Amino acid sequence: MSDVNKTIQKWHASFRKGTDFDSWGQLVEAIDEYQILARQLQKEVQSTNSTDFTEEQKKTLGKVATCLEMRSASLQCTQSNEEFKLEELKKLETIIQNILTYNKEFPFDVQPVPSRKILAPGEEENLELEEEEDAAAGAGSTEAFPPRAPGTLLPRLPSEPGMSLLTIKIEKIGLKDAGQCIDPYMTISVKDLNGIDLNPVQDTPVATRKEDTYIHFSVDVEIQRHVEKLPKGAAIFFEFKHYKPKKRFTSTKCFAFMEMDEIKPGPIVIELYKKPTDFKRKKLQLLTKKQLYLHLHQTLHKDS
Repeated sequence: MSDVNKTIQKWHASFRKGTDFDSWGQLVEAIDEYQILARQLQKEVQSTNSTDFTEEQKKTLGKVATCLEMRSASLQCTQSNEEFKLEELKKLETIIQNILTYNKEFPFDVQPVPSRKILAPGEEENLELEEEEDAAAGAGSTEAFPPRAPGTLLPRLPSEPGMSLLTIKIEKIGLKDAGQCIDPYMTISVKDLNGIDLNPVQDTPVATRKEDTYIHFSVDVEIQRHVEKLPKGAAIFFEFKHYKPKKRFTSTKCFAFMEMDEIKPGPIVIELYKKPTDFKRKKLQLLTKKQLYLHLHQTLHKDS
């Protein structure tokens, strides 16, 4: 079987897994599966060196990703009138299976998610030298940027007796060139010791307020697992990302993380590290010697 057919088979299996969870009422797992698949499709759509799919097929894959995001958003809404129903999503199964031969009109009037190139952590290492010149170039740029897909923050999980849920308010981040960062946002993930995702990855909306050496977020992030169910050695990661107009991609500038013993109510200030993001926490390098940090506030919700 060719690599491209294996990829399609993998996407189809992931799609089935998501719709199965969805039909069983396992909504957290369904959202997780939909978002992972949407990201994989997006990656394929944005890949410039892939010749496996035509531009038209990539456009169709982009629309499938949009529908997955829409279904995901419907499940996160507490209202009962779902905007994008499971029955509608299921119509896309044959499109994924037959993407190489599919030539009909797409069944829904949607557009592919607006894309910017998002680099995997390893791909950014070669771009270190461009950071300074880009900052200078981006500061006064008047170019109109395509809108980023909105933040993918998830609602708080239902409470369980004797279990705690954690809300982290991202207050602000201190950076020497804070004023020059374009469309800054944070990606929040929970990883085990091997760097494997334990929860759906969440993105904050773009921060709009900058002041001196600070970018203010003032946004609540609901951690998608009860604190007692987080495995030993897990950590919560915060990746600071911004748009580079010269290179036309979104890049990770730095990251921070919080370990399990740091989960306690109240304010916490954590150090910033140089990219690429080291989810295994083996080779950490501080971003700066200056007194610049990520400022958070934690709230624990316990159902007694």
